[in-house]
Amino acid sequence: MMQVYAVFGDPVEHSLSPAMQNAAFSALGLSARYLAFRVRRERLRDGILGAEAMHFGGLNLTIPHKEAALSIVEPDENAAAMGAVNAVAFRDGSILGYNTDGLGAVRALEGAGVRITGRRVLVIGAGGAGKAIARQLAISGAEVSIANRDRSRAVDLAAAVGGRGYGLSDIAELVPEAEVVVNATSVGMRAGDPRLFDGRLLQEGQTVFDIVYNRETELLKDAARAGSVAIDGVPMLVWQGALSIEIWTGRKAPVEVMEEAVREELRNR
Repeated sequence: MMQVYAVFGDPVEHSLSPAMQNAAFSALGLSARYLAFRVRRERLRDGILGAEAMHFGGLNLTIPHKEAALSIVEPDENAAAMGAVNAVAFRDGSILGYNTDGLGAVRALEGAGVRITGRRVLVIGAGGAGKAIARQLAISGAEVSIANRDRSRAVDLAAAVGGRGYGLSDIAELVPEAEVVVNATSVGMRAGDPRLFDGRLLQEGQTVFDIVYNRETELLKDAARAGSVAIDGVPMLVWQGALSIEIWTGRKAPVEVMEEAVREELRNR
């Protein structure tokens, strides 16, 4: 019988995960299908329990469900610390929650040849993605600074990961000092979005990682002009999906196949 996996979100029509994960299942020779379901916030518990009752192989969760899922699943230590779940596995009557976002980001940086241990990293954004990325970077040995529109959120997150927190008003001083700059916000996802900061602050030799994956952002264009290493959000998307597959199946995910599937889907949109 074919095994079913899914992503739950609202909205979810834009998700690239079905193309990516179905390519992975095909490459692994698995009889499996990955689908996207729009699940309203107030029906998340019903959706997860229904998937478990129907013997789904596993789930991914996206906006707005990552934090709400904590009260429904049994989160592992990492997901509990991050306050968010993006992968769910069903095992022996248990519903288990994981967070693969932070490690996905670190794997994306490492895959681009970026050394993390001992590097000065500026994370812009203290929301769900910023929280996961900042924590994993700190675990990996980076010196983490966090800048956020609401300075208090940056300070709180920095205290939790052993870093330093700032407001966006400090960004002109923070960017030139950083060896790696990470945009962990959604700014740049839409054409016409304002720049996070003046691109002239960037320098040759820096690494700029933007988690936005649906388009080339102004930040990445500024990075290329400055001679910085520019990394888009596709590798993070791929790695968090690959880690989900490994949780569900115990099989090593075909990362290159998954990335090509995502980029092909983006070219066709």
